[in-house]
Amino acid sequence: MKGLRILQGLVLLCILMIPVLIILFLKTFGTNQYDIPIYYQDGVENPFKECNVVESGQHYIPDFELTDQDAKTRGRKDMKDKITVVDFFFTSCPSICPVMSKEMERVDAAFRDESDVQIFSISIDPEYDTSEILASYAKDHNATAGKWHFLTGDKTKIYELARCGFILPTLDGMGVAEDFVHSDKFVLVDGEGRIRGYYSGTNRDEVDRLILEIKILMHGKE
Repeated sequence: MKGLRILQGLVLLCILMIPVLIILFLKTFGTNQYDIPIYYQDGVENPFKECNVVESGQHYIPDFELTDQDAKTRGRKDMKDKITVVDFFFTSCPSICPVMSKEMERVDAAFRDESDVQIFSISIDPEYDTSEILASYAKDHNATAGKWHFLTGDKTKIYELARCGFILPTLDGMGVAEDFVHSDKFVLVDGEGRIRGYYSGTNRDEVDRLILEIKILMHGKE
């Protein structure tokens, strides 16, 4: 009988200790840590020497200037101290671009009122995608004015920027829509010009992750 009472007491003590143990666990291990990587801290591989990039040390997005749908010049200087999501597309794309643009609409909507977040959608068919064409495309996708910028410019510079700046494969289709090759990736760039992530613009879960990681960068919880 005495042994039963001791056992009952131990069981009761264990039950009472559970909340204490949970609190201790949360205090010790429960701090939220979500590390967003910094890409290319040791430089970019450049075996064919086709890119003028730093091959040791942190890679940063290089200087560039393009023209947006409002015929205004935008470029690297406008990325300073802002979180920028970048993708490469073209308006006559028959395959992945419509899906990418629809998903980018979600990114635009999520940060519509956040002045520190912007989007650069850069055309890889700038000969067709004039500012006027891009303005119509922006309207079709409900792009937030002053936030989602559709960019065009010199083709050679755009392809060099894609391959050597954002480290994305890009091939010229020479005017044939089906022959253009470009990545489906959305690129997350921080206010210092460092690449922080790549996300498939055709995958809703990946875009959800992008939205989450933008929010983390916004609040400085790297």
